Amino acid sequence: MSDLRSQMEDHRRTEQVAFGASLGPHGNQGPYNTEITLVYKVVFANAGNAYNPATGIFTAPVKGVYYFSFSGHNVSSKPMGLRLMKNGHQMVTVYNHAAGNRYETGTNGMNLQLEKGDHVYMRLRANTWIVDNINHHSTFIGHLLFPL
Repeated sequence: MSDLRSQMEDHRRTEQVAFGASLGPHGNQGPYNTEITLVYKVVFANAGNAYNPATGIFTAPVKGVYYFSFSGHNVSSKPMGLRLMKNGHQMVTVYNHAAGNRYETGTNGMNLQLEKGDHVYMRLRANTWIVDNINHHSTFIGHLLFPL
């Protein structure tokens, strides 16, 4: 009976996967002449420890359907291009074109079916930039909706 209880607790722990992070008070990031992976260092939650704040990469601990969303903040005098990536392939994107001189935020999100070990992360497009500060405008979140 104790083995069954232990297995049930292990299963429940793998179903408790959720993270939320922001770039933090770094100021501007970019523009770079090549695309980069963004590293969201201010972690508000990381249940299941599937998000790595040293690399910016989420690794699916179980096969399932997950929800991810992101926001990016910038000054509209410069472009911002963000891509939600799964194993090297773009899933969804936002792009703010340079226009005017006001602060803008772009957001997007998507349900993704992941296999155990799949990687999800954010990329900043080449020659664009993003900004964050103590108000945490630029964020990346994800959580397991249900295992498969």
